[in-house]
Amino acid sequence: MNRRLFLALTAASCALSASAAADVRPSDLLGAAGDDAFLSWLDGFYTRELAAGWSTTALAAVLSGLAPDPRVLSSNAGQPEFATPIGVYVQHRVTPDAVALGRRKRDGVPQLGAIHETYGVSGDVLTSIWGMETGFGANQGGMDVVRCLATLAAEDPRRKAWAETQLEACLKIVATNAAARAALRGSWAGAMGQTQLIPSTFLSTAVNADGKGKPDIWNSSADALASAANLLMKAGWKRGEGWAVEVKLAPKFDYSLSEGPKQTPDWWADKGAHHADGRAWSAADAAAQAVLLLPAGADGPAFLAFPNHFVIRTYNNSLAYALSVGLLADRIGGAGPLATAWPKETPLSLEDRMEAQQALAKLGYSPGPPDGQIGLGTRQALRAWQKERGLPADGYLSPAMIARLKATQKASN
Repeated sequence: MNRRLFLALTAASCALSASAAADVRPSDLLGAAGDDAFLSWLDGFYTRELAAGWSTTALAAVLSGLAPDPRVLSSNAGQPEFATPIGVYVQHRVTPDAVALGRRKRDGVPQLGAIHETYGVSGDVLTSIWGMETGFGANQGGMDVVRCLATLAAEDPRRKAWAETQLEACLKIVATNAAARAALRGSWAGAMGQTQLIPSTFLSTAVNADGKGKPDIWNSSADALASAANLLMKAGWKRGEGWAVEVKLAPKFDYSLSEGPKQTPDWWADKGAHHADGRAWSAADAAAQAVLLLPAGADGPAFLAFPNHFVIRTYNNSLAYALSVGLLADRIGGAGPLATAWPKETPLSLEDRMEAQQALAKLGYSPGPPDGQIGLGTRQALRAWQKERGLPADGYLSPAMIARLKATQKASN
């Protein structure tokens, strides 16, 4: 930072803390630009952080020259008109090319064995996350993370508190020299490096794979993978357990058990869920508690998901994402394709998804807000409605099921 800016900010901090110059605006001194909402937010954030103990030097080192990024606003506001069916999502990511490339990338990181030994997470799972997050480091985002987070904090009330927390983490990263301000590059949502860590997670989990020097998750694949392993370990990864196993379900299976009880594979076997390839369970998996997943409904593949599946969701709390990570990891490790193919699925429009949620609510169920996001609450409400009507209660929303829901709701009026 140049001397003139430093002196100006020092003077401003004194004026602000003494309330002697109400017309002093930190955003002006920082060389910020943008609309009134952005500049007002920046003034408030700067003043609060100054009062919290941050120096003018530290604040200027991170916040100078900020302006809102319109690409962030566009990405944040965008919601796809059509939702990608989960089977399509998985099949687009778990491909022969992705498997082959994943094996080459895995074999090109000699530290993976030591990382597995230290953190308990398999190299195949880490490689899969690496591929899913950034195409093995090729697509890290390249956007100014501080600018992105400032834009979210100023423009999206729902994300303000979270974004400000991440900006405070950026202050700590730069102030402690954990990484340079210019290095803080990543996605529009603030994720950084080859395995896409948000700033607070970088502070808590980023490690140097060799135990020497600072972690560099942008340029060192080993550091990025070790940091991801540390994140998963801290989130509860169970060494030696799988993430999920495909199962075959007996005729007349009670599909309403999906996303319900956590039980051992033996309990599930009594209910009619058996290892798809007929193999015996490993000792670790046999003792683990598993949840049944029917991501594409009764006609698609079924899985018993172990605790490690839900740990994978700490990266992205999406069933489709976690399934893709796990299945790609299995294939990289030598497993074959699924025993049950993904069925042909039709993308659902945002309007149809919202109307299904509204119909469920009007029929007396609780799917959550009609936002078009088909999450656990919507699936549970749909399962309850299906079960009461003697339908396979798999919680799967198809065009035919939406039509049936809307007709039932209309008839009840």
